[in-house]
Amino acid sequence: MTSKIVTRFAPSPTGFLHIGGARTALFNWLYARGRGGKFLLRIEDTDRARSTPEATQAILDGLAWLGLDHDGEPVSQFARADRHRAVALALLDSGHAYKCFATQDEIQAFRDAARAEGRSTLFRSPWRDADPADHPDLPHVVRLKTPQEGATVIADRVQGNVTIRNDQLDDMVLLRSDGNPVYMLAVVVDDHDMGVTHVIRGDDHLNNAARQMGIYTAMGWPLPVYAHIPLIHGPDGKKLSKRHGALGVEEYRDMGYPAAAMRNYLARLGWSHGDDEFFDDAQAQAWFDLDGIGKAAARFDFKKLDNLSGRHIASTDDATLLHEVEAFLNATNQPPLAGVPHIRLSQAMPFLKERAKTFPELLEKAHFAIAERPIQPDEKSAAALDDQARGWLSELTPHLQNASWSRDELDGILNRFAEDQQTKFGKLAAPLRAALAGRAATPSVFDMMLVLGRDETLARIAEAASA
Repeated sequence: MTSKIVTRFAPSPTGFLHIGGARTALFNWLYARGRGGKFLLRIEDTDRARSTPEATQAILDGLAWLGLDHDGEPVSQFARADRHRAVALALLDSGHAYKCFATQDEIQAFRDAARAEGRSTLFRSPWRDADPADHPDLPHVVRLKTPQEGATVIADRVQGNVTIRNDQLDDMVLLRSDGNPVYMLAVVVDDHDMGVTHVIRGDDHLNNAARQMGIYTAMGWPLPVYAHIPLIHGPDGKKLSKRHGALGVEEYRDMGYPAAAMRNYLARLGWSHGDDEFFDDAQAQAWFDLDGIGKAAARFDFKKLDNLSGRHIASTDDATLLHEVEAFLNATNQPPLAGVPHIRLSQAMPFLKERAKTFPELLEKAHFAIAERPIQPDEKSAAALDDQARGWLSELTPHLQNASWSRDELDGILNRFAEDQQTKFGKLAAPLRAALAGRAATPSVFDMMLVLGRDETLARIAEAASA
């Protein structure tokens, strides 16, 4: 019987959830959820200067917005320092670690001499095999006794077998001279104690795996399955940075991308399932596998994100989409929708969502439904309200007052009126857009009139005609 899959996301609180970290969390979430396993969260908050409650909350908020739910309470790495220290002391007692009394000056002198002689600058402590009876009563660190012969092979599910010669690995520090455990020890102890079966993380941690494996071996603990995923690059092939655009997931939330679109896009960023581009969570969980992750760095492409975002908006049911738009307004500190504008937006959603790639685009198209009289036309639409156009609007009003207000009848009335004025419908539509929405780019005139209703439509036309 196979053991239950347990994955984890272990971010350092830096003030926001990085888009690369979000993808790592997503991969771990998909792998666990698709196999009935657990997805755990650990906050690696040992750097006390940077680890503020606000920084931790930013990570929790980012994960919550993305919809990546975790099992159990988040684990604080800092709170487990006593456990990490106890493991280091156990390794010391078993002879797998030793006390090193070398000072920083001595270590630097060793490296300077090695460099001058063309030797490896990897520090080799003279205290590795010293008799404890000869230990001075001085500050010291505790180092792991790393094998100095042979090789360490990382059986990585993405990178393949990665071999590192043991003579290239130092005896890494486990406890600092102040008795505090180091991050490299804490990660291993936490992963073991949390029952993590699969460590899925960025390939910038690949070299760490060889050193961390030494702790597992010395403690007699089973190794997790490693999967080191390539980093995300910008469109220019360089490491993703601020110059490429947004880095934190909250920035994508504030730009109005749906969380479902971000999950879909991030899943495809470095992982593939045949030629499938557009999929939902259930499909992603069923399909996701470590074998589908590529070795090459993925490139962030806003055009692809926009395309997927538009498809997700179009395919979301109207009630859910309205709820997401309201959440977007709240997250970006915009006034909530209430009363008539809320009702109109709900009625307009079926045709608004077809061409919008983000929530701000959708809201811009919905301006006619949200705005209240008097409608203030923008510069482009105001240009359509010349004297002739205002005359048309005045003459059109009687034709609309007794209309049944169905699409077919409105279509007939407006087209006949355009013919009577010896103009094309497109020329008449421009001042109607300005009157109804105050915008030059809007949904169809008929869609807007049906949502607004007879009285509001006639009131807006009358105001524009007399302006």
